[in-house]
Amino acid sequence: MAEIIQRDGTWAFDGTTVRITPGLHRSVPLFRQTYGEIAVPIEAVSSVVYEPERKRGRLRMRLREGADPLLQATGGRLPDAADPYRLLVDIDRSGVAEYVAEEIRHSLLLDQIPKDPTKTYLLAGPPVPVSVRSSDGTISFDGLQVRIDWSDTSDRVKRATGPRIIAIGDLVGVEWLPNSGYEDGFLRFVTRETAFSKLPPEKDPYALDLWGSTRRDLLTALVATAVTARLPHPSTRTGGDYADRPHQLTAAVPPQADHHDVLLRRLRELGELHREGILTDEEFAMTKAAVLRGF
Repeated sequence: MAEIIQRDGTWAFDGTTVRITPGLHRSVPLFRQTYGEIAVPIEAVSSVVYEPERKRGRLRMRLREGADPLLQATGGRLPDAADPYRLLVDIDRSGVAEYVAEEIRHSLLLDQIPKDPTKTYLLAGPPVPVSVRSSDGTISFDGLQVRIDWSDTSDRVKRATGPRIIAIGDLVGVEWLPNSGYEDGFLRFVTRETAFSKLPPEKDPYALDLWGSTRRDLLTALVATAVTARLPHPSTRTGGDYADRPHQLTAAVPPQADHHDVLLRRLRELGELHREGILTDEEFAMTKAAVLRGF
């Protein structure tokens, strides 16, 4: 057993699995503490390095492309401190960190683990049900459907449509961008009907606009990951990899003839909201223009 215990967390390797447990210290990001322990099979590992620095070093693990639904859902956009595959190491524990890294590398060579992309997820996503309260509303996923309950501060267009419920079978993808504190983020659920209707996140009833607490909004990645883990693996999709093409649809999309039907349906829905007085003239014009641009 090769193990290193730090305030930032613990890595333990038994020859077949690396168990990564986040530390409980207040310096450890809420996202990592909430995500909990991660069991990484050696088959999912691409490489591991120890990077010494003046006062502290870092253990870093890289996984094979397509092995982890968390990395697939977040597309490499997790803040560095929230990355669960990174461990801060006190300088006086550098020797132990080097030993753990070397033991993992030795097993990679011994087991002849390839570096090719995987064709299935080798790590499990977060357990369900999972629910997160964000700045734009509460997002929940029970394994079968996604539910969004809007907050009082959500846009009127969203609140007018009521809670949004999306069956897992209707989804073709998830798009996630973190709230950086300087720029808003979003969590968008992509269906075949909405694939080409790119409303801005604040107006899109299939998206959460992340503009509040960066620390809390980051937890929406838990739901994004849980959903991603239950969608077809990227190797089965057409059009490339989500992680390589952020904010773009990578699953099969409806034929062009269907786009016209979807456009007419969205415009009818907006027209009804406008006639009922739910949308003002300005809101209706702006939202309609966004829908048309998306198509």
